[in-house]
Amino acid sequence: QVQLVESGGGLVQAGGSLRLSCAASGSIFSINAMGWYRQAPGKQRELVAAITSGGSTNYADSVKGRFTISRDNAKNTVYLQMNSLKPEDTAVYYCNAEDLVGDYWGQGTQVTVSS
Repeated sequence: QVQLVESGGGLVQAGGSLRLSCAASGSIFSINAMGWYRQAPGKQRELVAAITSGGSTNYADSVKGRFTISRDNAKNTVYLQMNSLKPEDTAVYYCNAEDLVGDYWGQGTQVTVSS
């Protein structure tokens, strides 16, 4: 089992920045990849960014060049640096971890970008 705890959401004006953090605990040695997803009201949950245990990254086209995912293996933490935020980035952001057994999710953190 893996437990994930997110932090760092909040309210920001368009053009501003936020950094989300996701701390993992439990069977972290089994994690293959971690990522951030988001879900806006009335929309499906979508992948924002992901990073593998080897450090390879993947981003949604809508956030490329603005968001950066990184991980600190010593702290078992994954970060999502979000710059040049837009109102359409408003959503609940969820941390995700994958291992051979399945998927694990955090409780979500709200990000609201005002115009």
